[in-house]
Amino acid sequence: MARQGRPRTFDEHDVLDAAMQVFWRHGYEASSIAQLRAATGLSAASLYGAFGSKEGLFERAVQHYVAGPGRVSDLVGDPTLDPLDALGQMLHGTVEMQSDPAHPGGCLVTLSATVGAGGDDDVAARRAVAARRAQDRAGVEACLRRGRDGGSVRADIDVEVSAVLVHSFVLGVSTQLLDGVPPAALHAAADLLLDGLRRT
Repeated sequence: MARQGRPRTFDEHDVLDAAMQVFWRHGYEASSIAQLRAATGLSAASLYGAFGSKEGLFERAVQHYVAGPGRVSDLVGDPTLDPLDALGQMLHGTVEMQSDPAHPGGCLVTLSATVGAGGDDDVAARRAVAARRAQDRAGVEACLRRGRDGGSVRADIDVEVSAVLVHSFVLGVSTQLLDGVPPAALHAAADLLLDGLRRT
């Protein structure tokens, strides 16, 4: 008869929240197992037993971020909103979320694993956030296409190129905030971007 493993004695939500904060603040490569253990309160054995590896924990932390603070990106997919309103809420919500002092500044998906060493785990971590960025960019493109087809967005725009423009702004918010650009300036820039897309 196979032995049953001991039940987990930790709250997975709390552990993922703590790990997310570490990765968000330090990035994937610089976040050590010692830091992750200290933040989560788990032993190395428990971390590896629950998540398989640092890479596995990171991927779950990214999912936790996307379902939490990062869910602002999903506003572009809300069918109850006018597409241009959805884009506006996403852009302004992004600035508000990334400048919220309640958590590390910027965006975890943008900052945590953009570059790194060549090890398999680093490559996998970069692949995980790159996949999310591609998904976000596709969501913006679909929103712009709905807006163009519905008449709220300019009919002459190239939706693929415009999606890259909008998504580049979203990704750039992180570095602008970390460099001290005030949120008010970023909100004003978001409005300028939206004005360029709006059908007049």
